[in-house]
Amino acid sequence: MSASVAGSPVAGSHSPSSLSSPSSKPRARSAGRSCRSICHPFAEVVPPSAWGPASLPAVGPTDHRGSSLRAPGQSGVAPLAHGWAWMNFTWFASAYDTDDVPYRLLTLLQIAGALVLAAGASKALEEYDFRVITYGYVVMRLAMVSQWLRAAHSDPERRRTCLRYAAGILVVQIGWVARLWLPDGAGLPSFLVLVVAELAVPAWAERAGQTTWHPHHIAERYGLFTLIVLGESITAATGTVRAALDTSVSLGDIAPLVVGGLLTVFAMWWLYFTQSAAGKLNSLGTALRWGYGHYVVYASAAAVAAGLAVEIAHLTGHAHLERPVIAAAYTVPVALYVAVLRLLHRGAVKFGVLDVIWAAGVLAVLAVTFTPSPVLATGCVMSVLVAAVVGVSGRSAARGVERTA
Repeated sequence: MSASVAGSPVAGSHSPSSLSSPSSKPRARSAGRSCRSICHPFAEVVPPSAWGPASLPAVGPTDHRGSSLRAPGQSGVAPLAHGWAWMNFTWFASAYDTDDVPYRLLTLLQIAGALVLAAGASKALEEYDFRVITYGYVVMRLAMVSQWLRAAHSDPERRRTCLRYAAGILVVQIGWVARLWLPDGAGLPSFLVLVVAELAVPAWAERAGQTTWHPHHIAERYGLFTLIVLGESITAATGTVRAALDTSVSLGDIAPLVVGGLLTVFAMWWLYFTQSAAGKLNSLGTALRWGYGHYVVYASAAAVAAGLAVEIAHLTGHAHLERPVIAAAYTVPVALYVAVLRLLHRGAVKFGVLDVIWAAGVLAVLAVTFTPSPVLATGCVMSVLVAAVVGVSGRSAARGVERTA
C-alpha cells in the first residue's frame, strides 16, 4: 500500500497511455471514466465472492465433536490471502490506475489468480495440499510486480519506491513457491515468516519516497469492500440457516439467532459509515494503520458469520463444546470489530464521551457471552451502541454548526 499527504496530486492521474510512454509524468486526471470505475470494482468483487459462502462450516449430520469450529479457522487462509492482494492493488490503483490495455490485462490476470486461489482452498484445507492455492496467490502477486515495474518506468521521481515494491513482492513470492518443498515441520514457521515479509514490503518501500494516492478514493474502496464482506457474510449465514431449517429445528427455535444476527450486521454497517475517513488519511503512518487495521476489520466481519454458523450447529446438536466457547465464537469477533473500528476512525483527538461509549459497547458485547441468548443479546447491545454514537455525534455536530453560525 502507498501513502502521501492528503490533498497532494494523484500520481494515478494519467492519460490512458501514460504508463506506455517512457517520458510521461504523473499529472492531474481529467473527469471521465477511469480504471477506478471499470477494472477496480471488477477486481474487488471477485475475491469475497469466491470465499464468502464457502468459508462457513456446513451444519449437517457429519459435524461431530465440535468439528464446525475447525473449519472457519482453516478457511481463513484463502480470504486473508485475497484480502492482502486486494489491499495492495487498491493503493497501487489509486496512484497508477491508467486504464490502458496492459493495465487491464494485468488486472484480469490478477482476477484469474484469485479464482485459482479460491479453487485450491478446499484441497489445502482438507488435504493440506497447498500447491494450487500457492500458485494462484503467486499469479496475483506477480501481476502486481509487473504493474510496479511499469510504474517505475513512467514515474522517475518515485522509481526507487516502485522498484522496492516490485523487488520485495518478487522475493516473497519466490519464498512461497520454495515453501512447497520444505519438510512438514517447517510449514508453520515458514508461513509466519513469509506473512511478516508480505506485510513489511509496503512500509519498507515507502521509506524510499511516498507514492501519491487520493484519500477519498481509498476511503471509498475500503468502505465498498467492507460492504461486500458484510453482504457475503449474510449470504453465507442465510445458507446455514436454510440448512438448519431442513432438519428438525423450527423457525421459532432459530428466530433469536436470525434477529440477533441481522441486528448485529446492520449495526456493524452503520458504525462503519458513521464517520468520514478521508480527512484522517493524511500521512504515511495513518495510511499504514488504516490499511493494516482493515485486515482485522474484514477478518472479524467474516468471523461473525462463522460464529453464527457455530451457534446454529449447537442448536442442531452438532457442536458439542462448552456453551461459553460457542458464544465467544460470535461475540469476540463482534467486539474486535467494534474496537478496531473505533481506533481506525478516532484520529488524533482528546479522550471524550464517544470513547467511553465505544469502550462500553465492546465490554457489553463481551459480557453477553455468558447470557442464555448471546446472539440476540449482542444484536441488542449493538443497536444501543449505534443509537448512542449517532446521538452524541449529532449533538456534537450541531454544537459545531452553532459555533460557526
